[in-house]
Amino acid sequence: MSSANPAPVSPPARRLPLAGVLRAGRPSEIWFKPALSVVAAIAPPNLTLLALGRLDLAMYTMAGSLCALYAHNRPYAARAGALVWVVLGMLGGLAVALVAASLTGSAVVLVTVGALLAAAQKVLCDVTRVGPPGNVVLTFVSSASLFAPQTLAQVPGHLALAAATGAWAWLVCMAPALVRPHGPERRATASALKAAAAYADTGGTGGGHARARAAGYAAVQAAWQSLLSTGAPSRTRRALERLVVRAEVALAAPAGADAGRLRTWARELRGTRPVPQAGLPRAAADELAGVDAARSLWARLGPLTPLAVRTALGCALAGYASLALGIGRPCWALVTAASLYQANIALTWSRAVQRVVGNVVGVLVFAAVVPLAHLHQAVLVLCCLVFSFGAEVLISRNYWLGSVCVTPMALLITEFAGFQEPGELMTERVVDTAVGALVGFLAAVAVTNRRAGDRVERALTAADRARVRAARLLAEPDPGTAALESARRGLAVALVDLRATADAAAGEWWQRALPQERVLLAEQSGHRTLAATARRQGLLPDRGTGTETEDARP
Repeated sequence: MSSANPAPVSPPARRLPLAGVLRAGRPSEIWFKPALSVVAAIAPPNLTLLALGRLDLAMYTMAGSLCALYAHNRPYAARAGALVWVVLGMLGGLAVALVAASLTGSAVVLVTVGALLAAAQKVLCDVTRVGPPGNVVLTFVSSASLFAPQTLAQVPGHLALAAATGAWAWLVCMAPALVRPHGPERRATASALKAAAAYADTGGTGGGHARARAAGYAAVQAAWQSLLSTGAPSRTRRALERLVVRAEVALAAPAGADAGRLRTWARELRGTRPVPQAGLPRAAADELAGVDAARSLWARLGPLTPLAVRTALGCALAGYASLALGIGRPCWALVTAASLYQANIALTWSRAVQRVVGNVVGVLVFAAVVPLAHLHQAVLVLCCLVFSFGAEVLISRNYWLGSVCVTPMALLITEFAGFQEPGELMTERVVDTAVGALVGFLAAVAVTNRRAGDRVERALTAADRARVRAARLLAEPDPGTAALESARRGLAVALVDLRATADAAAGEWWQRALPQERVLLAEQSGHRTLAATARRQGLLPDRGTGTETEDARP
């Protein structure tokens, strides 16, 4: 039991990882959605500006078009609202940047404004869990606008261009709902089934089973969040909920799970075929309302304080360092620093390496492409479209691969306003990248996150309370189906949060020893209680008879 309070083990020697930092992984299952969406959002506005001979305004239309990168993993009901907030957030940052640029020519003041904007964008994106690409695109837009020649009279027109293309991006991202209205929920459910099947393959034992179990519960929790954000229940949603429960059952009892059937159900969720029907015990089938265990926005702000300070300090110092070196584009150093900050120091280091490698290779790609782009402005626009597509194709495999395309695209965008000397442009990009990565990482090291251990303690307490609640209900002769289901879901969420909190804290420096043994014991006892709860609900075979409740199989 986690309340046994074993003594904390000594913290392991923390080394910055190098092995595997640049290793390419598997692409995202929906890589083509943001890739096609961003091309569809960028092409019409830019081609229109090209026809009008005003390609110099493309920076403002690109600001709205890039909103098409967001919210592709969300159900359409939730996506509609999320994209509205993304567009409004982009317009807010752009407005502050344009007004600041029109009021002052002081580079120091502009860098300071950019750093504060970057910190605010980081916090807002993390606290709202908007998902990839997070704050980086918003910071790219606002930082670049800070150093664009601007007058107050031009600001409303430029904001109107960004708002119009943001509305177009919203339409592009919502259009697939006409063809496959339940696509995101189906994919989330399929991911949960496949993750459960991967854990079932381990039988709950052997090396790597704990990681597979944590990944399985995280996928299940993501599926529930997706289903619970779809609005009113429908027949499709009910069928998907039953499949998610089946994934939970496999996680609770991997030895008796049929991994092949789980994968078959996952495959059948592709396209627009009917959702496979997974039967459940009658009592359980009536209680699938789920449990909303997400923390409030205010509760999620506390852990983000060190990240906000790191972002503000790192971006400001990176910009100042770029100015001190006499480089004319401090916004690039600022954006590089803003892109580094992840959940902990270890992940921030990995991102720094990936950013530098990707940008250097991307500069070489730009050197090869720029003679072609200078042939005609139409070719310039086409090259930007190709690189925007390529960035989304590659970035889910590894961040540095995506940067190989993002870097030449960013450099080509500067050509929209007029010819730029390629050699000078490439030199500034490389130097600013190195400065931003170095100064940004040093700022992350300097701003410690000593409360990471406190959050692990709180997560342990929450998991222990959830387990005790479930255990008390199990001891009652008639706990009530709804209460037992709520307790099971609450315990599952608490265990997912515990694992995520422990992993984040493990990558931090300068903190006391973490209670790793207590975390392990809490997870073990919690998962045993989950299995017992599922068995009491009739979702698992009874240990004595080896049979399931009637109607438990499809």
